[in-house]
Amino acid sequence: MGFIKFLGTAGARFVMIKQLRSSGGIWIRYKKTNVLIDPGPGALVRCNAARPKLDPGLLDGIILTHKHLDHSGDVNVMIEAMTEGGFKKKGVLFAPCDALGNDGVIFSYLRSFPQEIVPLKEGKFSLGDIAFEVPLKNMHSCETYGLKFFFGKSKVSFVADTKYFDALISSYKDSAILILNVVFYDRRDEFEHLCLEDAIEIINKIKPEKAILTHFGMSMLKNKPHLIEKKLQNEVNAHIQLAYDGFSLELPDK
Repeated sequence: MGFIKFLGTAGARFVMIKQLRSSGGIWIRYKKTNVLIDPGPGALVRCNAARPKLDPGLLDGIILTHKHLDHSGDVNVMIEAMTEGGFKKKGVLFAPCDALGNDGVIFSYLRSFPQEIVPLKEGKFSLGDIAFEVPLKNMHSCETYGLKFFFGKSKVSFVADTKYFDALISSYKDSAILILNVVFYDRRDEFEHLCLEDAIEIINKIKPEKAILTHFGMSMLKNKPHLIEKKLQNEVNAHIQLAYDGFSLELPDK
């Protein structure tokens, strides 16, 4: 029926700059609809290197959760690729308002290329076979939103970059699959990002069928994600996986 493919699992600036993990974003295919979330630097390269190859010309839409470069660095080239250099007006770009204005990240000459540009905010959206919701605004240093997708009877949620706050639990509590951006191994209150302890608390309270951690900063990589995964599977009563570049997840048939 479809899949979610992690073209990159890099989080924060240093892992992105050094490309210790790719920052290519996340590709979703559901039925006949293809969407790319957060095409950071290297998204186009990762699409072409994927096996099987992911053709950006087949994209129906692009979603930016926020405008930071590790999430938006390749958004312009992906708009070019989606629209075949602007010669084929197609696709929808969903992006927060501050990603679209004068201090935004979309080049002005490209804004006429997609069929539509939709401001991302709290509410419900649809694109082809894919329906999704933005349940609330995140606590981050720019306008940032998480996403909840409805694939048949299953709800798959992406908690984008954010500081922990209690409303995350009520907003994502019915998620069958919960994908969390976890930048820090240890808590760092001066930054508005989740740490591993936050992720465990969210998983324990929401109790999804499956939880996937991604968007790792340096401290997560230094503590070796495969060892973290093994430790969590022994200590937390939940199915937890730590994503890697190229990690793919099949979407349910129903």
